[in-house]
Amino acid sequence: MHIHNLSEENSILNTFIAEIRDVNIQKDSMRFRRNIERVGEILGYEMSKSLSFNSKNVVTPLGNCDIDLPESDIVLCSILRAGVPLHNGLLNYFDAAENAFISAYRHHKENPDTFEIIVEYLACPSLEGKTLILADPMLATGQSMLATFEALKPFGTPKSVHLISIVGAQEGVDYVSKNFTEDSHLWIATIDPKLNDKGYIVPGIGDAGDLAYGQKVQH
Repeated sequence: MHIHNLSEENSILNTFIAEIRDVNIQKDSMRFRRNIERVGEILGYEMSKSLSFNSKNVVTPLGNCDIDLPESDIVLCSILRAGVPLHNGLLNYFDAAENAFISAYRHHKENPDTFEIIVEYLACPSLEGKTLILADPMLATGQSMLATFEALKPFGTPKSVHLISIVGAQEGVDYVSKNFTEDSHLWIATIDPKLNDKGYIVPGIGDAGDLAYGQKVQH
């Protein structure tokens, strides 16, 4: 897997990551969602450099000009619910993309410190021969990404696969690198060193879904 860690180079992205992490700024859910969108836009911009481009002739008021444009064969799939703001940010740049949505959540059994990934809802177009983008803001264990990809396999074989996350744990990055093909890509804003005993990224940001949309009742 090709890993593109944007935190290896300083940019305005640092500002948005700092605000997403800050416990005081996090209290403003609308600002949190917007910052997730903005990071998605930056990640989408960087990812776009790896796409295939074709020349197109554009007619201007004063003449013609040839411009290289990316192929419009993208399917953007986000993991509900935390992935929605990230999905919107990517869609701001890939506005012609087809869209897929999937629910993947942690189901805690008797032991609250262990869990399995449950996939329930799924809506997806054909993926055959297309560019698949899997978007989830938090790459903790990496299990949700893999479970999502496995659930999408009946919809066809994409020509390329790009994972997009905002904050990842090194363990999760290693997991997806091991379980996805060598020619797949991970685009990530920053990588943190570890997970805690509940599988949350440290220092991380907390629960992205709760911060964006309010706390949920656990069952």
